[in-house]
Amino acid sequence: MRTQFIVIGIPDDPSYISKNKKIVDIINGNTYFSGGKRHHEILMPFLPEGAVWIDIKVPLDKVFDEYEYHQKIVVFASGDPLFYGFASTILKRMPDAEITLLPSFNSLQMLSHELKISYDDMIMVSLTGRPWHELDRALIENRAKIGILTDHVHTPAAIAKRLLKYGFTQYKMYIGEHLGNPEKQRISRSLILSEAEEHPFDSPNCVILQRMYNDITYRPLGIPDKMFELLDGRERMITKAPIRILDMSMLMLPMCNHFWDIGFCTGSVSIEAKRQYPHLHIHAFEIRKECWRLIEENSSKLGAPGIDVHICDFMEEDVSDLPAPDAVFIGGHGGKLKEIVHKVARYLAPDGLLVFNSVSEDSEKMFIEAVHETGLKLDDPLDIRVSDYNPITILKAFKEAK
Repeated sequence: MRTQFIVIGIPDDPSYISKNKKIVDIINGNTYFSGGKRHHEILMPFLPEGAVWIDIKVPLDKVFDEYEYHQKIVVFASGDPLFYGFASTILKRMPDAEITLLPSFNSLQMLSHELKISYDDMIMVSLTGRPWHELDRALIENRAKIGILTDHVHTPAAIAKRLLKYGFTQYKMYIGEHLGNPEKQRISRSLILSEAEEHPFDSPNCVILQRMYNDITYRPLGIPDKMFELLDGRERMITKAPIRILDMSMLMLPMCNHFWDIGFCTGSVSIEAKRQYPHLHIHAFEIRKECWRLIEENSSKLGAPGIDVHICDFMEEDVSDLPAPDAVFIGGHGGKLKEIVHKVARYLAPDGLLVFNSVSEDSEKMFIEAVHETGLKLDDPLDIRVSDYNPITILKAFKEAK
């Protein structure tokens, strides 16, 4: 028979249960219960004699193995179980299960209610056990209101520190602690980022960022070259703005999810790509250790968080655990161009694109030979010259889907 779940969303307040006859009746009529540590603490006074509690903790495989032994389980979650909640996990892992939901308000709704601000135009992001990516995207997109679910790593102070590091100072913060608990609830209003960075906040909490009135950062396509810190001041060690724009166009980055930048040097291509297409997951590779400082300084100054930097020899780096790239740019190759193309070809996603800027006949010949050797398909080249610099041939190859 299908496992039956009753998933009940609760706030951080034991009285919510005692005041809700329907929830009390469900508890009294069941034996098997599940939830997190905090939920167990809240529920302990209400559980019937002989109750069995299944802790929700990682690894989740063990939790769901335990669920398989029981016909009916009452699960407790925070707020709305379908809002980045455990009900969504159940639906993914046990699609045939029968689920009944009793939601309450999620924490961002409760904070909005306390602040009396609408949330119909708010982008909501969960950092609970997740990376920074979606918050970075919302910031680069200049979202007016951003609601954030936090955890013990992505705290309000850590969020404020990140915004300050990458120059997103146009936001003020609202923070709600222990929302729904009348004895512990605390609301912090209109904090400037430097205040939030230094202030300790109790967990659980959540954050709303609100952009100050009409304070929008404009990010034009083609960052001027002079805005980048250069490697030893060498102007030729950067992909020039017009070339950068053409490279990104040929890589078709709006259609991609995962992008590799090999030999990033100053980080100009990765930074330009992140600012224009913040949905991208970018992995940037560079063998020179001093380039770590360059990309850190440039991405901070130009507001491009979330680039995953690898200081390594790309040919020796294990990339097997990374998602297959939809697009790859080779900005530097250290005399290993053919070897890099061969390695990229192994990992490139079907229909994935590879772009290389050739400044000599020898490198153009090596790239074309490597493309043919790996079974990639060569697209039409593009010849261009910027100012008094040497002519550049932009070469593009793709991996034909089978």
